[in-house]
Amino acid sequence: MKVLIATDKPFAKVAVDGIRKEVEAAGFELALLEKYTEKQQLLDAVVDVDAIIIRSDIIDAEVIDAAKKLRIVVRAGAGYDNVDLEAATDAGVCVMNTPGQNSNAVAELVFGLLVFAVRNFYNGTSGTELKDKKLGIHAYGNVGRNVARIAKGFGMKLYAYDAFCSDELIQCDGVTPVSSVEKLYETCDIVSVNIPATAETKKSINAELVNRMPKGGIIVNTARKEVINEAELVQLMETRTDIKYVTDILPGNHAEMLEKFAGRYFSTPQKMGAQTAEANINAGIAAAAQIVDFIKNGNQRFRVNK
Repeated sequence: MKVLIATDKPFAKVAVDGIRKEVEAAGFELALLEKYTEKQQLLDAVVDVDAIIIRSDIIDAEVIDAAKKLRIVVRAGAGYDNVDLEAATDAGVCVMNTPGQNSNAVAELVFGLLVFAVRNFYNGTSGTELKDKKLGIHAYGNVGRNVARIAKGFGMKLYAYDAFCSDELIQCDGVTPVSSVEKLYETCDIVSVNIPATAETKKSINAELVNRMPKGGIIVNTARKEVINEAELVQLMETRTDIKYVTDILPGNHAEMLEKFAGRYFSTPQKMGAQTAEANINAGIAAAAQIVDFIKNGNQRFRVNK
């Protein structure tokens, strides 16, 4: 069995060493394709592999077609919209993610962005505090739960909406469940967006929804670019001069937002949520362990395609 790590943005060496230990202990071979610059390099590398570990790398129908022996792809991280699930299913390839491995890193970034925002981007003027602010958690999954845990240390009032999570589970964590996404935005001073990019959620964070927020509302998005209706957000922020938007996902209209909303908008240059040594290591090693378990035992617990 041959396992390929295909990463144009490589794992840290300690993560690669951990992956190698998992793979070779199972009697499998490990191959590396790092910092590749052309798709053809990826196509050549997958020809004889049984499994692939990726980060944000694109595994589309062409790559899957080139990998005739491929049995499983694992995205080291929570999101998996960089993999063509339909093509994988058609080819009999299992696709998995590694949920929870990056969650604390993403949640900590939420509060790095929030403190920056409420202190007016450290411009020397008087800001506000997070204590006693109402924080809405939009999707109460692994990241949402970590956001709640950290928010308690700031003394915030916590609310959550998740269509797939029971009120009882949310209440057990000392968080108040709300009945609708509209209610969440109407209630909360700050909303942390943690939803995946799906057909239902794409562009769902729109002007109508954000306009429901109280005066001084802040949206922090560490989820996906696609869930924000960027054009509508610009239009709303032009009329709602109290709204702030902070994110680690560079919008397509970044230059326009930067010009129009100085002091109310901030984006990191690239996705930063999982960019910690710990998350890097955890996700990579988890991906390797899942591949071994799948090939040896048929475990499909984290499968995301049909």
